[in-house]
Amino acid sequence: MVATTKSLIAFFSRKGNNYVGSRIVNLPIGNTEAAAQMIQKLTGSDVFRIDTLKAYPSDFEETTDVARQELRQKARPELAGRVDKMADYTVIFLGYPNWWSTMPMAVFTFLEAYDFSGKTIIPFCTHEGSGIGHSESEIKKLCPKATILKGLAIRGGSVQRAGNEISAWLRELGVIE
Repeated sequence: MVATTKSLIAFFSRKGNNYVGSRIVNLPIGNTEAAAQMIQKLTGSDVFRIDTLKAYPSDFEETTDVARQELRQKARPELAGRVDKMADYTVIFLGYPNWWSTMPMAVFTFLEAYDFSGKTIIPFCTHEGSGIGHSESEIKKLCPKATILKGLAIRGGSVQRAGNEISAWLRELGVIE
């Protein structure tokens, strides 16, 4: 699939204080970014970081409070950038951490900013026990004219050792050989 089409990895990730394996640790790069880097090495896809114009707090607990408030308000945080020539991409790998059983609201903003009609979206998320939550159904609601393939949920504390799991998932989807 990727060999004959132009693909993009669009991801939201948060470095710094994060909850990993039942404790708060300081990550030099976010878990979702680490997974995105692995997918990029395997697929050669272009990469776009979904960043908000207003940064989340550096403190983990404060960030979870903001994330919960955004979810309750169905907020759409303003993004810091846009994908150039989104129309050129036919396959979008969409990465995000699981926040409150779904995607961060910034990912909702991203999905609502483009027309994904006829595109294939392949979700992947990082989590600490809650899996992919209901994010796949949210993506289907937001992008009804896109094809949504089976997503992958990667435990954040294990992301550095997830290379084989990611490779197997991409092979199962027919993205790589």
